[in-house]
Amino acid sequence: MQCIFCDIVERKEKAEILFEDENIISFLDINPFNVGHSLVIPKTHYENFLDVPNDLFGEIFSVVQQLTKGVVHGLQADGYNILSNNGRAAGQSVFHCHFHIIPRFETDGYKFKMDLKKYGNGEMNLIAEKIKSAILF
Repeated sequence: MQCIFCDIVERKEKAEILFEDENIISFLDINPFNVGHSLVIPKTHYENFLDVPNDLFGEIFSVVQQLTKGVVHGLQADGYNILSNNGRAAGQSVFHCHFHIIPRFETDGYKFKMDLKKYGNGEMNLIAEKIKSAILF
């Protein structure tokens, strides 16, 4: 299966690369939410967050943090979003694990407001128990 991010890693596709080391690469998103919208990916192909080996997370999040500092300070952003869409239902369109760093500005007009759900009587405890029983360490 063709993966545009793997092609960027292999230099088969062009990208504006911001950072690269042995395991991680970061580049500007070609379809930015805001200018400066950046992506951080492991160079090895993992379909989503759950597939990434635990020992790689420290390095990934260190790069995410340092890149976020660069985005915020370099663009004088008023804030930022860090997110990862996993699965089609969550909006993942490239099935190679990646993290978005989106600079936010007071004037950008985007607001993450939506109709939030409410738990019914006793439902919160039931949902918590289902999650706790499925946690695997």
